[in-house]
Amino acid sequence: MTTNDSAERTGGVPGIGRRGLLGGVTALAAGGAALAVGSGTASAALGGPIPGPASPLRIIPVPPQVQAKEGYVQVPGARLYYWDTGGHGTPVIFLHPGTGSAESWPYQQPYFAKAGYRVIAYSRRGYFKSDAGPKEDTGTGAGDLHALIEQLGIKKFHAVGVAAGGGIALDYALTHPERLLSLVLSGSLTGITDQAYKDMLSRLRPEGFYDMPADFIELGPSYRALNPAGVKEWVEIHDRAVHTEVSQANINKPSWADVERIRVPTLLLWGDGDLYSPPSVQRVMASHIRGVETVVANESGHMPQWERSDVFNPTLNKFLRKHSR
Repeated sequence: MTTNDSAERTGGVPGIGRRGLLGGVTALAAGGAALAVGSGTASAALGGPIPGPASPLRIIPVPPQVQAKEGYVQVPGARLYYWDTGGHGTPVIFLHPGTGSAESWPYQQPYFAKAGYRVIAYSRRGYFKSDAGPKEDTGTGAGDLHALIEQLGIKKFHAVGVAAGGGIALDYALTHPERLLSLVLSGSLTGITDQAYKDMLSRLRPEGFYDMPADFIELGPSYRALNPAGVKEWVEIHDRAVHTEVSQANINKPSWADVERIRVPTLLLWGDGDLYSPPSVQRVMASHIRGVETVVANESGHMPQWERSDVFNPTLNKFLRKHSR
């Protein structure tokens, strides 16, 4: 039986020993939910399979969303769409994956707003409702994030980045660490330039990898098997997400030495069935971050915030509370 305990590293930046390679650095979070979406009708009611009694997964409808302000912020050369639940709580900004947008957080929006946070998400350039901006000046993802918080009057915040959003969050942590209360990365490859790391990642993605359907690449097999309605809603968000291809460079070209200088409290929250970035990648990353906490969501692919909100949300909430002020 797996546990829901999180693992924490303190002190120096150790290498990966036998215990780390066997999973000692990472707790495995289990017992909980596959997620139904859209109208909130369980996929079983639509003729989908019903999880058996031995399965740790159950189907959870998308909760009703709380009221949030929608608007646009001006960044150099473009307008970015965002939503903001407002209030006086500690700000949490969610940075979406490359397959998603500001729409990617229906499981997080009400949960964290009701927990007392000011919850914000936005679409990057070229994504759902946001301008693409000029091709000759695309800016940077971290630069746009900074423009967003400046215009919203936010001094310090928690950055939660999933997949490609994690690369933006890490770049921001290296550029403006003084503005972050914490850094949360989920399934992100992060843009580390170390050649051995890049070679390892390339071994995970054979020729033809990107020709496969996005839901096969991104969502874990248990979720796809048990929740066809959830897969359909995820695909619809994916299909709406990108209207113009925009490639934004990072401000930094981070090496492991750069990552080792980060002093922002950091959580790595992974899925055990992630094809892009399995827990082995998480362990390599964890070995370079001082005081990092790591959690692996059981039976989840690249999108634990969507597939396993029963693990993602309480784990994240516990971490954010520890580092809010």
